[in-house]
Amino acid sequence: MVKRLASGAAALWAAPAAAPLVPKLADAFRIERRLAGPGVALTFDDGPHPDGTPAILAELARANATATFFLVGEQVERYPEVARAVAAAGHEIALHGYRHTLLLRRTVSELADDLARAAALIEDVTGRSPQVYRPPYGVFSLGGLLHARKHWRPLLWSAWGRDWTPRATPQSVARLATRDLRRGDVVLLHDADHYSADGSWRVTAGALPAILEAVQALGEPFVAASL
Repeated sequence: MVKRLASGAAALWAAPAAAPLVPKLADAFRIERRLAGPGVALTFDDGPHPDGTPAILAELARANATATFFLVGEQVERYPEVARAVAAAGHEIALHGYRHTLLLRRTVSELADDLARAAALIEDVTGRSPQVYRPPYGVFSLGGLLHARKHWRPLLWSAWGRDWTPRATPQSVARLATRDLRRGDVVLLHDADHYSADGSWRVTAGALPAILEAVQALGEPFVAASL
């Protein structure tokens, strides 16, 4: 009986974890994957990065495109000037936590401390208070989701380039990120390689011009993910 209860509790705790891969599960837990209004939101996780973030900012500036950067607190601490540059360029600042750790391994109390620390640091460095939160790997625990929802808007994605993998190329990333691209999409990309394949940000930067062109071809504006 005790084993059954423990097993049931563990299953409940991990229930939202597959939401990034199962849209119906995301819907069931009311985790947004798309925009409510017009436009396309380009989002970049895991930064700031001393080389990757400036490369992405340069490509966005060339297209006069707005994006959302989900910042990691420990990286903001290491590269505050890069985080400030993101905000100064007019991009949305969002929350990705202080440590890039899977939520399934954390208690709600541990997560609460982590997110509060990250949010305070990000606001202090950038002057922006994050309104949107995405967990590391896009994986929510039930407790983590319920806590995050009290303070921020949880957001996943509806399209991705799988740019963090060692086999990714600019062509493969652009193809995946723009496949069936449509109004309201939230596109997941990365401007850093702190937690992914070494140098993966170069692949993302190489793919970005084609992704930007695809959004422009839709006739949709580039918008912040909080819209």
